[in-house]
Amino acid sequence: MKFNRARLRRANTIVSYWQGGKLVLENYRNRIRISADPETVSLLHFFVAWRTPADFYASMTGYDRGSIVAEIRHLTRFGFLVQEGSREANLDAQLEKAWSPWLPAAGYLHFSCKDLQFMTHLKAASLLRRRAKQFPPPAPVKHYARATQVALPAPRLNDDFPSVLLARRTWRRFSSGSVRLSELATLLWLTWGVQAWWDLPIGRVAVKTSPSGGSRHPIEVYVSALKVETLPRGLYHYSADTHRLELVMRGTSPSKQGRYLAKQSFFGSACAVIFMTAVFSRTQWKYHDPGSYRTILVEAGHLCQTFCLAATWLGLAPFCTQALADSLIERDLGIDGVSESVLYATGIGRCPPGVRWGLKPKGAGWDVSRIPVYAPQKLVAFPPGFG
Repeated sequence: MKFNRARLRRANTIVSYWQGGKLVLENYRNRIRISADPETVSLLHFFVAWRTPADFYASMTGYDRGSIVAEIRHLTRFGFLVQEGSREANLDAQLEKAWSPWLPAAGYLHFSCKDLQFMTHLKAASLLRRRAKQFPPPAPVKHYARATQVALPAPRLNDDFPSVLLARRTWRRFSSGSVRLSELATLLWLTWGVQAWWDLPIGRVAVKTSPSGGSRHPIEVYVSALKVETLPRGLYHYSADTHRLELVMRGTSPSKQGRYLAKQSFFGSACAVIFMTAVFSRTQWKYHDPGSYRTILVEAGHLCQTFCLAATWLGLAPFCTQALADSLIERDLGIDGVSESVLYATGIGRCPPGVRWGLKPKGAGWDVSRIPVYAPQKLVAFPPGFG
């Protein structure tokens, strides 16, 4: 009886599409997909506003009540209906409020890519080897064979900057040494620090070394400091305008760093992992079209490359990855994952002795078995309609 009087509403994060001859409903916030039929769609449509199951029974005479109850319970269990006052309902309302200018397109892209499950290294390597045999990878470069060709002068390489560009690589092996606090500070300031302020009619905007769409600078940065001289282990927020670290959580460990990065345990020996998050409202304030979400992703890429080049210049071993345990990271950072969400990770270690990882790597080659591969989710089995 209690459930019949509970007020329910359809989740705001549902999309539908046809797949393999089936109508699929997907809640992209929790990434659960169900196969459905017209009766299920009608039921969800009824709960466009807060209503009770009893209200629905009264409007659907001629149907078996037991099957209706089962359908409503299943939809509630899988998050397609949310119960008033519940955690799911609060999250749904929070997401609608924070993301309304960009729903559903950008919301679907962002939230359906969070907390992905990745295969083990060995399974991923085996899968990629089989795929390469059956379907050879596409050509890595493109040519217009019949086009007029223009020979270009040799590139200018006799300066420091080309040397840094050519030396940048993604490292997955590190020495046991620490990085100096001054090195970390240099990297943070060169990559994310506010270099100047400009006063515009819309207000004060920051100037940084990487471009930002509309000068909105939505990216925030957090440091998981494991082996940084004189800096206690822990999670820190970098204050970009004051050039200070603000303690968020004390303590971290190699195993924790590995778990943050989708169980890539080799990153546990890195000195520091840097998490980039996005405060979406900064960009949404100026750009209401969902395509603006792409600018945030591009900005994270700008910043990551700046960081990796600066780290290479300092003689450090940088890396980057998007294989993230999103919710675990966001929980430890103390952010909600909706108005502010983690997007990207980079980091640094000390180069291992005797290893040269340049254009002709020796001893630290790129091992495909150590790169995470996304494991696709299966369609949730769902009972037939209540008709």
